[in-house]
Amino acid sequence: MRLNGKKNAAKAALAERPAPPQPHALVPRHVAVIMDGNGRWAQQRGLSRNAGHRAGTENIRRIIEAFGERGVEVLTLYAFSTENWTRPRREVNALMRLIPRVLQREIKELHKNGVRLVHIGKLDPLDEGLQAKVRDAIDLTKDNDRMTVALAFNYGGRDEIVDAIRRMVEDGVAAERVDEALVSSYMYTAGLPDPDLVIRTAGEVRLSNFLLWQSAYAEFYATPAYWPDFDEMEIDRALDAYARRERRFGGVEPANGQHQRV
Repeated sequence: MRLNGKKNAAKAALAERPAPPQPHALVPRHVAVIMDGNGRWAQQRGLSRNAGHRAGTENIRRIIEAFGERGVEVLTLYAFSTENWTRPRREVNALMRLIPRVLQREIKELHKNGVRLVHIGKLDPLDEGLQAKVRDAIDLTKDNDRMTVALAFNYGGRDEIVDAIRRMVEDGVAAERVDEALVSSYMYTAGLPDPDLVIRTAGEVRLSNFLLWQSAYAEFYATPAYWPDFDEMEIDRALDAYARRERRFGGVEPANGQHQRV
């Protein structure tokens, strides 16, 4: 009887384990996420906006792991925009304290799992201690190749384009040399593929100055889920929606299936 009881307990434990992610017909190589809704998530629960941001950061590792398990090679997370500096100083200061803590808490595990971290945006205006944390994390993970996570922090799409133009002028680039490939090489995302899918949480349907150059042909998916509630089920819904899209890139025939691993 005891043996049967142990067998039944083992079966029950196996049944409680989450099912492995199901393969999707077409997996985007690069997914970019606008992480929105932390404040509203907190407000619904009678909590402070800072509590919402803390809850949002606790979701980051799970989401990175889930996208990686589904075959996504590059994940860009929009963490802090150049416009976010206009928020109340208390909230901004709390975010500036939160980011280095998150890096310290998560970077060893990400490194262990083969994740390479890169930064897009401007580090110079940030606190020297935060700059050092970001650079240390980038240096630690630079040789990892299982997955790349691009952290868009102090990032703005228009600012990126203006900065690219300024650097081309500084380099003395002749007008006749300027083409899409050259401009892309001056972007913060140089060396990364353009996003195939842009996801925005919290129900908003706009890019908000995010990857304006790179997202020219990206598919857009909006979900009402707030970022702290964005989970594996939401990921699968987004990937399923992407797989049903027909990407023509300005042509007539769908290009799905040909662009995925180019």
